Amino acid sequence: MAHIAVLGAGYVGLTTAACFSHLGHTVVCGDVLADRVDQLSRGEVPIREAGLEELVRTGLDGGHLSFVVGEQAAAAECEFCYLCVPTPQAPDGSADLSFIRQAASAVGSMLPPESVVVNKSTVPVGSTRVVEQALGRDDVKVASNPEFLREGSAVHDFLHPDRIVIGCEDQATAGRVAALFEGIQAPVIVTDPASAETIKYASNAFLATKVSFVNAIANVCEAVGADVREVVLGMGYDRRIGFEFLKPGPGWGGSCFPKDTRALIRIAEDAGYDFDLLKGVVAVNDAQFEKVVTKVEALAGGSVAEQVIAVWGLTFKARTDDLRGSPSLEIISRLQARGARIRAYDPAVTDAVDGLEVAADPYAACEGASVLLVLTEWDEFRWLDFEKVGGLMAERRMVDARNLLDPAAVRRRGFAYDAIGRS
Repeated sequence: MAHIAVLGAGYVGLTTAACFSHLGHTVVCGDVLADRVDQLSRGEVPIREAGLEELVRTGLDGGHLSFVVGEQAAAAECEFCYLCVPTPQAPDGSADLSFIRQAASAVGSMLPPESVVVNKSTVPVGSTRVVEQALGRDDVKVASNPEFLREGSAVHDFLHPDRIVIGCEDQATAGRVAALFEGIQAPVIVTDPASAETIKYASNAFLATKVSFVNAIANVCEAVGADVREVVLGMGYDRRIGFEFLKPGPGWGGSCFPKDTRALIRIAEDAGYDFDLLKGVVAVNDAQFEKVVTKVEALAGGSVAEQVIAVWGLTFKARTDDLRGSPSLEIISRLQARGARIRAYDPAVTDAVDGLEVAADPYAACEGASVLLVLTEWDEFRWLDFEKVGGLMAERRMVDARNLLDPAAVRRRGFAYDAIGRS
């Protein structure tokens, strides 16, 4: 069992720290926010993620996990130092590496000899060199170990991954990093750092491409009178295609896809390649946001100005409380720009949201609304009393941007109903 430092107690860092402690390693997780450290030290997890709070409390109780303020306090005696700090998007689409440089510089002088610094953050190709320069140490190795965590199932994804990717020029060091995952049954891919870093971006870009493709196909289905559900069913049984990420909706978002697609476009441009295909994927996604807005306007009689639009769902997907890059917020913003008054409900959002009226329950969101817009696929929306919903609304009109509900059942209750790719 190893002594691991994790720098950053955000989404990736906290999941990494908790899961490594679950595997039996001694983990010290450092963060610059003292309030967050205090909260985590009490076993209180500030994010919604299945199984994470249980792992944190078990790690604390068993002495395998602790939280401290600052990078240096975490890294003083570590064998492995995981960098899990933010890499926000710069205005030109590139990833901002200032937090990576700062964290590496902070611990460079105090890391024990022969320790290994591991990039877990999503970073551009060549970032291992950036970390090596920031460390300023010849006796400390640097490796890449990109994360493939889906929000809502991050703990499961860490402990039951499709693959473990390790990028390092030194094979012995790569073997040491691989040994940290002993007990996890998954293929281990050991490659060079540039390839490991590219695997992360390429994976997210491909998944975003699948979503944009099925949204485009949904638009074709509407035009020709086909049902996208039947089309996807026929496609998905082809093992070369599969069913994953072939669910039409309001467009993709979240903390990774928007940032990573634009970053890969910029990486390609810097290397002299015009990634026109991926630019098209981004353009299709932007058009999908507008497509949903147009559907709402059409049901509202051509304009949403001065009308109340009820929205169910604010998070970028169900089973998370993450609002970062949410398609819901983008679509809401576009509706507000056209003069709509939005009243929204989300089961995971209890705090105020700037510029938005957040209702206490899904029924309250519908009071006096001209159109109900479903934007996040929370299961609880399926089982509501739609007769009551219709009675609260000014007009029984609904745009189901997640194809969540049964059109026939909703129409039987007098709703004018529109969805994505369904005639």
